[in-house]
Amino acid sequence: MLKKIILIIYFFYFLFFNSLSIAGERNDKNLLTFGAGIWDWNDAKTAGLFNVEYRHGTRYGPFKPMVGGLINTDHGFHIYAGIRIDLYLTDKIVVTPSFAPGLYERGDGKELGHPIEFRSGLDIAYRSRNGSRIGAEVHHLSNASLDENNPGTETFLITYSIPLN
Repeated sequence: MLKKIILIIYFFYFLFFNSLSIAGERNDKNLLTFGAGIWDWNDAKTAGLFNVEYRHGTRYGPFKPMVGGLINTDHGFHIYAGIRIDLYLTDKIVVTPSFAPGLYERGDGKELGHPIEFRSGLDIAYRSRNGSRIGAEVHHLSNASLDENNPGTETFLITYSIPLN
């Protein structure tokens, strides 16, 4: 499962990289991102969701590091660290696949089968002149079959990113 996710990220990077705006060739500002949305939106037991994430602006090859955490209204949380690839469709529109392993605690919410969960996602954002972004994100959390019980969950977020430098 992990190898498939990494291959998908590489596929998107190489598919889009040559046709991207020149903005994709430079580093961005570090961002502090706040999000709110829906936890487990494709299931009968949904919950509210809040997310905070630090996104490093410097590229290391095609990747930009990130670290963050989310908490849902059922008192479950997921803390994670991973990578993002910013794909600049224009100077203002950025599509970003991401991948992050992390630790999950269910609280009163959905049992995902294992404390280690992998978050894969895709977001689209509008980038303003000062580097701030407003966007929408979808993510899938899964334990990649580390446990027989692997129901997974999907999240949807509206985000706002504040440039830090």
